[in-house]
Amino acid sequence: MNALMTRGGLFDEFFRDVAPGFYIKPLHGDGLPNPAQIKVDVKESGEAYTIHAEIPGVPKEDIQVAVDGNVVTLRAEVKQQDSTSQDEKVLRSERFYGAVSRSFQLAGDIDQAQAKAKYDNGVLTLTLPKKQAMSGAQRLTIE
Repeated sequence: MNALMTRGGLFDEFFRDVAPGFYIKPLHGDGLPNPAQIKVDVKESGEAYTIHAEIPGVPKEDIQVAVDGNVVTLRAEVKQQDSTSQDEKVLRSERFYGAVSRSFQLAGDIDQAQAKAKYDNGVLTLTLPKKQAMSGAQRLTIE
């Protein structure tokens, strides 16, 4: 059942048709992406998880990655501004700020000390080594 509507999707389309001036789009074109628009590929090997997340147009300073056990959270802050030169007079100024985040759970815990992140050409690559389980049985002393 993949026909679930996004939050406000039905009403957004209704108001765009009935009252097109009701919604004002940012001058920059694209609005804030919803969490489903952060496309993620997750791969697993014997030692680590590799995650590729598409976050185009966001500087790496505005991207945050948090790992808590086996839960990975990606957060990106979008800041768009109009620039003006010194000889211009500002008649209208629109700025677009917002944040989007996405969390997902992996099958095993992550070794946070060995985790690495790299951002290149709009793609965030995470290398998350699996936490090594204690091998074999552990003998307990009886008090």
